[in-house]
Amino acid sequence: MFFRTKWNGYHRYLQVVENRWEGGRSRQHVAWTVGRLDVLEKSGELESLLRSGLRFTKRLAVLDAGRAEQQAGTKGTIIGPGLVFERLWKETGIQAVVRKAVEERKYTFAVERAVFLTVLHRLFAPGSDRAAEEWKEGYRIEGAEGLQLHQLYRAMAWLGEKLPRKMQPVVKGHSPRCVKDKLEEMLFAGRQTLFGGLDMVFFDTTSLYFEGAGGETLGENGLSKDKRPDLKQMVVGAVLDQEGNPVCSEMWPGNTTDVTTLVPVVRRLKREFGVEQMCAVADRGMISAKTIATLESKPYGMEYILGARMRRTKEVREDVLMRCGRWHEVYPPRTRSKDPSPLKVKEVMVEDRRYIVCHNEEQARKDAADREAIVAALREALRQGDKSLIGNKGFRKFVKATGERFTIDEERIEDDARFDGKWVLRTNTGLNAADVALKYKQLWMVEDIFRSMKSLLATRPIYHRSDATIRGHVFCSFLALILRKALQDRLDGCGLHSLEWAHIVQDLNQLREAEVTVSGKRFVLREECKGSVGHVLRAVGVAPPPTMREVT
Repeated sequence: MFFRTKWNGYHRYLQVVENRWEGGRSRQHVAWTVGRLDVLEKSGELESLLRSGLRFTKRLAVLDAGRAEQQAGTKGTIIGPGLVFERLWKETGIQAVVRKAVEERKYTFAVERAVFLTVLHRLFAPGSDRAAEEWKEGYRIEGAEGLQLHQLYRAMAWLGEKLPRKMQPVVKGHSPRCVKDKLEEMLFAGRQTLFGGLDMVFFDTTSLYFEGAGGETLGENGLSKDKRPDLKQMVVGAVLDQEGNPVCSEMWPGNTTDVTTLVPVVRRLKREFGVEQMCAVADRGMISAKTIATLESKPYGMEYILGARMRRTKEVREDVLMRCGRWHEVYPPRTRSKDPSPLKVKEVMVEDRRYIVCHNEEQARKDAADREAIVAALREALRQGDKSLIGNKGFRKFVKATGERFTIDEERIEDDARFDGKWVLRTNTGLNAADVALKYKQLWMVEDIFRSMKSLLATRPIYHRSDATIRGHVFCSFLALILRKALQDRLDGCGLHSLEWAHIVQDLNQLREAEVTVSGKRFVLREECKGSVGHVLRAVGVAPPPTMREVT
């Protein structure tokens, strides 16, 4: 049976109709003419009639109550983030590692749940631990309902707590070993059993500034990559494996120079991670004669691919770049936007030192165009006699003083053109030149990790006052990156390469549940999966809860 409307003259009537099988065909028979539709709607009789029938069908009654809750402004509880990342938290082994590390401690609250809450907050609503405590009220996060702010602080302090003296490194330059280091090594050991060791590691650093003193020792003034030299900062390093998986993180005071960070990281990988053979790939800020000598020395004897400073290193500037040689084309000029960037390489030997010169024609054209624009603006400024513009850093390198006047330095312009679209690498590996260049380009994965740590995960600014809580705070962002990489791997495995992180966050935040009471019984209603939610749930192997279930 069903409702239908039928016109009679100028009025429309509501009828209850049933289908009957007669003479080998289905025929409709009017069981009841309820009345004129406009009169029924105006008097409210139709709504009363329909609502009175809901008590005979539990499902429709519950759904109707749920719609009433929505119209009243009840938003319900967000379940998407917890569903997806609770599964990844377990599958990556983080949950088991944290629980094992904390089991010998007699905390009166669930430390592992506090860490998971903080990590999930980093992914979906970056902010302070105080903000995390308030944020969790709108989400369903198993086991985190009763956590309080002081417990989140204690969890951060535990992560950054120093290990006993016998477990501390004795070599100068190392950061103190903390609980978070132990967790990183346990996670790597579990992954190593499944996927093998490290063939290649990518390492880079960045700086994070503080709002306040910046702990007992970490907060120092240094070269700020955040353009905030007025604030104290710390230096953070991250190591990735050849697949882009975060391996470990390191933290130093803000006045630590990049050239002193690579060797301690290599020492830790060999000593604590048990890695015997690997190739380290790092940016030009890590290179120095002392660093290279240490890496090549007998205790290490490891391979490396390091970026070289083209303008500041005399050997590179006057010898390597001036050498003639045959270029080997790795990637031709692009014909489509999705093609890889054009790349040519050549090998240059200076005594026993091996260099790889790389050239990108697209970047060379851009560098030349940028320089031409700077020089054109400089010529115009000098024509007007505005000497104050010489303070412009872009102008300054292309001018020279002749008495009281400034003129264009044509030799500097010609010399600068030698560097267009080029970068130079130094390596002791046996890889061919093309492979060396491509491995170095993978270092950009680390730079993307740092962009995620800073912008998406809002590691900065940091408000904590103790070194321990600061280390725990940053380490939670590192764990969040592990979860995000795990999700991306699963999406890629399902062919879902085009899903953007911002859309995933937005869609998961739209998956909610609401509780309603009908005839003294409690029911939970789930909203439909919108946008990318269905794809994400399938990728991680999670089934969404039923659209309606009774709470017993």
